[in-house]
Amino acid sequence: MPALNLFAAVRAALAESDVEMKLARVDQLADDWQDGRLALTAIDDATPLLAPGRPPRPDLIPPRDLPKRDLNGPEGHAALIHALCHIEFTAINLALDAVYRFPALPAAFHADWLGVAVEEVLHFRLLSTHLGRLGHAYGDFPAHGGLWEAATLTAHDPLARMAVIPRYFEARGLDVTPGIQARLRGFGDAAGGDILDIILRDEIGHVAAGDRWFRALCAERGLDPRVEWPRQLAAVRLPAPRGPFNAPARARAGFPVEELASP
Repeated sequence: MPALNLFAAVRAALAESDVEMKLARVDQLADDWQDGRLALTAIDDATPLLAPGRPPRPDLIPPRDLPKRDLNGPEGHAALIHALCHIEFTAINLALDAVYRFPALPAAFHADWLGVAVEEVLHFRLLSTHLGRLGHAYGDFPAHGGLWEAATLTAHDPLARMAVIPRYFEARGLDVTPGIQARLRGFGDAAGGDILDIILRDEIGHVAAGDRWFRALCAERGLDPRVEWPRQLAAVRLPAPRGPFNAPARARAGFPVEELASP
């Protein structure tokens, strides 16, 4: 019989501010879930966290104030890898928050987003190690908190969360990753490009999970996904995505480019 509570354990991981401890907590979550030790029962303190735990650095500044990450030398190279590292760290928190914030959803939903959290941990470790080879560490460069702000705006509804985080932001990641890989490999960073091969492969699955749950929630509420998606983007003032698109990756994720056009 399960001896631990899923939502209490996820909250502890989400609230953890030490980077290595957060990663270790996700590792333990994955083991406990796999071994059937986690119960999906309500907890006494189910208040959503206003913000996830994060280390004192990197400094978070508005996106407009971030310096351009040009691949024009070692510092720009490290800054680009650091930016990718920060995206993956934020993605760990986003996946954990999806589990914790929407406890009434089926166990399959929680399994999907725990699996996403595990893969985001892998991505962070790969990029963090690579950043270390460049003589830097996570926190050495400023970053922005835009992704978490999007999570806050969609905290009221899992349908909104699925529409915005996986179907918008992560899907845009599918579009831009090949260009970043080309830049890195052109700069001589074959290892960085190879890491992005792994991330792109896994992110297709993340977009697929978000798309699957978005469609399921639309069906449950009698909504047309092609009408509801632009409505959800407009509600949080996000513009429609613009190309170029990674059509093969989007198709593999079940969210083809053709569906981006308004009905």
